[in-house]
Amino acid sequence: MNYLNRRTFLKGVGVSLGLPLLEGMQPVFGRASRAAAAGSDVRRMVAINSPLGIHTPNLFPAGTGRDYEVTPYLEPLQALREKFTIMSGLMHPDVDGGHAAEQSFLTGAAHPGQPSFRNTISVDQFAAERIGHLTRVPSLSLSANNAGLSYSRSGVRIPPESRPSRLFAKLFLEGSEQEKAAQMRRIQDGQSIMDLVREQTRGVMKSASQSDGETLDQYFTSVRELEERLVRAEDWARRPKPEVDQEAPTDIEDRADFTGRMELMYDLIFLALRTDSTRLVTFAGAGGNEVVDLEGVDDGWHNLSHHGKDPDKIGKLAIIELEEMRLFGEFLKRLESVEEGGRTLLDQTAIVLGSNLGNASSHNNTNLPILAAGGRFRHGQHLAFNPDNPPPLCDLFVSYLQHLGLEAGEFSTGKRTLEGLEVVS
Repeated sequence: MNYLNRRTFLKGVGVSLGLPLLEGMQPVFGRASRAAAAGSDVRRMVAINSPLGIHTPNLFPAGTGRDYEVTPYLEPLQALREKFTIMSGLMHPDVDGGHAAEQSFLTGAAHPGQPSFRNTISVDQFAAERIGHLTRVPSLSLSANNAGLSYSRSGVRIPPESRPSRLFAKLFLEGSEQEKAAQMRRIQDGQSIMDLVREQTRGVMKSASQSDGETLDQYFTSVRELEERLVRAEDWARRPKPEVDQEAPTDIEDRADFTGRMELMYDLIFLALRTDSTRLVTFAGAGGNEVVDLEGVDDGWHNLSHHGKDPDKIGKLAIIELEEMRLFGEFLKRLESVEEGGRTLLDQTAIVLGSNLGNASSHNNTNLPILAAGGRFRHGQHLAFNPDNPPPLCDLFVSYLQHLGLEAGEFSTGKRTLEGLEVVS
């Protein structure tokens, strides 16, 4: 029997289809919970990263459990104390590299600072493969600093959207008839490619070994699943977009207006969740060399994050980070204010706010600042893990995947749900 070279086979079909990606695709039907598929008890997930870290002495309480004393950074969240859990001690095993670890924040992939590093799928995309078809937009990757947190199954970064105006148009503005027709043609062109793949590979199975036959069967199954996704995309393209009582936003170009830029993104994340336009959102927050427009701040954010324990720098950094927490708290309050099926939108949305830097001043990637909010969990506590032997952060992601209704027992380095984070009905 002739040896069947995979690369030759893929070249032969004359289209750009990556076999490893298709092999990794999982059936989207049957993965989501029946309740979510039926449109009730809809579960969601949001992941937010602060790229310049969070000064943990101002965040982590000294005490543990439910009676922890409020720290400065937790003060803006106290109105929703029973809806969030502060976590200390967590980390991603073998994730190092300082700022480079941002790439692994939602993947857990090891050694992102190494030249040979290859990323893996992020938790939002893992979920999107299974429940993304339930909404118009399978997932949203957003950014306030042009970085991104979402990665495909092949480890390729999904380009984030950083302009609120474009995001608003994508979610809520109907295009012209010409634009709609062009979108439909792109979808139908994708379906035509699938037809071509099926036609040109019809005879391959005859010359394949048993092992190759099983591999190709998996490949063909993935092609059929991709066809199903294209059909669903065509269906969504024919439906009108949701109407919202809000005008299209104007982008804020001035990076110093940290508050305004973050507020715009939080507004749109809220609208996307409330209209069920998507159920999966990642957001790389602001943080760069700019001097933000806040009273008392006269130095660049990045420089302040490298404070070297200088009290003056820490004081100015705290002004910025306290504003971060205030904005996050306002976002949580908006979700809590919306009732949905006898619960609140916050109850239905598992949120993680954190950073890939445990100590930004020294570029340390251990003892990460992690705050879990919302979702169907018993909150109102400080979970303090031993920083010398903590569970992996991906255990939290396993908990979040199960919150979404997925039958996921592990994800990346996470092999179980996070100890101490109990589920409530």
